[in-house]
Amino acid sequence: MIDLRSDTLTRPTDAMRQAMARAEVGDDVYGEDPTVARLEERVAGLLGHEAALFTPTGSMANVLAVRSLVGPGQEVLCEASAHIARAELGAHGAYTGLTMRTWIHPRGQVDLAAIRTIFAPDMGPFFVPTAAISVENTHNFAGGAVLPLDDLRDLREYATAAGVGVHVDGARIWNAHVATGTPLAEYGAIADVLSVCLSKGLGAPVGSLMVGSSDAIAEARVWRKRMGGGMRQVGILAAAGLHALDHHLERLADDHEHARLLAEACGIDPAEVDTNIVVVHRADAADFVAAARDEGVLVSAVGPTAVRLVTHLDVTREDAEKAAAVLARLA
Repeated sequence: MIDLRSDTLTRPTDAMRQAMARAEVGDDVYGEDPTVARLEERVAGLLGHEAALFTPTGSMANVLAVRSLVGPGQEVLCEASAHIARAELGAHGAYTGLTMRTWIHPRGQVDLAAIRTIFAPDMGPFFVPTAAISVENTHNFAGGAVLPLDDLRDLREYATAAGVGVHVDGARIWNAHVATGTPLAEYGAIADVLSVCLSKGLGAPVGSLMVGSSDAIAEARVWRKRMGGGMRQVGILAAAGLHALDHHLERLADDHEHARLLAEACGIDPAEVDTNIVVVHRADAADFVAAARDEGVLVSAVGPTAVRLVTHLDVTREDAEKAAAVLARLA
């Protein structure tokens, strides 16, 4: 089977497993795991922030990051198909007591005109006040779309003037960096807090990080423990992340090339594919998924008429070509 359901399906390479086996470890809840400390320092530095916090999942990193900006009875604004709104099982409301309001964009982009229409200043005991704006780069359900840097800078300027924070769900910000050549620190400068993931395109088995100021991370460390996310000798996993940053970052360009190959096979203009995700629209997504499975290709339905294809570390050029031939027959 050629598995295109998600880039979370990657398995550690032999070299990554060796790095994990050699990892120096300590108790991270006590702040004594040196490998975790190196990973946190490195990721914070790459994104131009003071500190970072290793978490078991991207959803936890997002919850911790958003709650650092938005309190109970306040709201965060995000695009309607954002991961925090659609795919985290209501965690932000459940843990933080916040609400969300959304704008709609077919490619998940920043739409300042729409944001202005839903932004709610603090008017006392009348309306839920907006405390932060969240964007996702790259945008999962919009087919891995990259958010243009100029739009992000405009958003930062608007948020600063309005006195609210900016959260970036950067689970796949590595893909945006490789696709555009934009330095990670320039993306980091847009945000008060970010989340980044190591277990998608980078190929680590587990792990994400929240990135932000030292104060925000110190508070998030307490909340991570409160939510059951404190981990002990977790340098074994942090070592996988460090190895991935050393060896798997630039190769994301291969995934992007393979995604364009799949898009073309499905009748989609490859120029419309920014990174490693392709969303194919069909009359019945479930039927398409079943037909592809019958021919040895696993894809996922992300809606009644939407099918997602995701390339990753474990999909070779040969795999992509074979999958493209199958998808072309089904298209």
